[in-house]
Amino acid sequence: MTKDIRVEEDTLGKVEIPATALWGPQTERSRNNFPTGSYIPLEIIKALLQIKKAAAQSNEKEGQLPKEKTAPIIKAIDSLLDLSDEKLRADFPLKVYQTGSGTQTNMNVNEVVAHLATKLADGTEILPNDDVNRGQSSNDIFPTAMNMTASVAVKDLEKAVSHLIEELKVKQDKYWRVVKVGRTHLQDATPLTFGQEVSGWVSMLEHDLDYLEKLDDTLLEFSMGGTAVGTGLNADPHFAANIAEKVSEIYGVTFNADTNKFDGLEAHSGLNVVHGAMKTLAADCMKIANDVRFLASGPRAAYGELNIPANEPGSSIMPGKVNPTQAEAITMAAVRVMGNDVVVDMASSQGNFQLNVYKPVLIEAFLESADLLRGTITGFADKMIHGLTVNEERMTELVKNSLMTVTALSPHIGYHDSAKIAQDADKNGTTLKEAALASGKLTEEQFDEWVDPLKMTNI
Repeated sequence: MTKDIRVEEDTLGKVEIPATALWGPQTERSRNNFPTGSYIPLEIIKALLQIKKAAAQSNEKEGQLPKEKTAPIIKAIDSLLDLSDEKLRADFPLKVYQTGSGTQTNMNVNEVVAHLATKLADGTEILPNDDVNRGQSSNDIFPTAMNMTASVAVKDLEKAVSHLIEELKVKQDKYWRVVKVGRTHLQDATPLTFGQEVSGWVSMLEHDLDYLEKLDDTLLEFSMGGTAVGTGLNADPHFAANIAEKVSEIYGVTFNADTNKFDGLEAHSGLNVVHGAMKTLAADCMKIANDVRFLASGPRAAYGELNIPANEPGSSIMPGKVNPTQAEAITMAAVRVMGNDVVVDMASSQGNFQLNVYKPVLIEAFLESADLLRGTITGFADKMIHGLTVNEERMTELVKNSLMTVTALSPHIGYHDSAKIAQDADKNGTTLKEAALASGKLTEEQFDEWVDPLKMTNI
């Protein structure tokens, strides 16, 4: 042992550990064996700490651990939960790409808590496996932490979606009677109002929110109590229910411990189906954001129907340029979520026999998707939609020049003659009204009565 190094021993032998590190030999082995990739999300670390605190309380209640051990364990965990994220990360240095069960991360938490608790225990040694991990296996505690963190992340995402819906509803109401050209197949179509167009976006997001909310309960299922393979070996019969009660109080939701533990260890169908709903949300966000940025394109050489907020200079070389950066951010996030859905889907399928061994990468992808959507949806709502205005003059001009308002003539003079009028107007570069009157099929009074763009929207 030197000034900078201490030596500890696990079942495989001696390990040199940085002298100031709170972790032990299993963490140090993992730190050296798996140096690649991103860190285990701190949300998982915090969830594991909360579970271990509840486990200590349950073990004391059920006579599995004496108070002189549970009290310092609880105090150590509380001190860790009080740390800032930056300081907490210093004690939990392991990466996602480790064992597929998350065992090393579970042991990282066990070792850090045991180390701190021993310092607080007045000479009583607190052991990582026998005390901090009592009644638990990595195989049941890690998936429990996965569901806990996913549940919180989805709730935050749902709030962001609700916020965007409300911002869009403001625009829907404000521009309900502002007529514009409709477009199908990227070609001119019959008129609608901008409010109607926005109402479609609102409905899409309301459906997406409903899909997520209906799936909330699937993330509240606990694997705790299953221990190694789902049988509950070495866990007290009341252990899972006690933990569920404690963490439900902390997180403000009702977690369900009365579940099939074999399912909980070997499958992550709940995370998979919820991420599928997030992917659907991402697809709809991409559609809405693309519509907004194309309708705002220009401002003079493209559609130019919408005016977007100038949040930052859009170009390093072109002065005065404004770009739809919030739309670009949310569409890039959508692409990442779609990629993450492949990760979640494939990882969920790898439940070999009694244990899924793709847990860390699955929950990292899930949490990243939820966070990306939450953040970019909030930014899109506040920094794009909130300040969005309509260029009514441009919309009126495009409606006036549209050939597809000819559709209103079809019930009166027939499809064939209406089509010929539109074709003649396009060929000769005239307005639709000029071509209609030249055809002799109707009078100016009839044209003005039948071709009323606002009336065509059925408002």
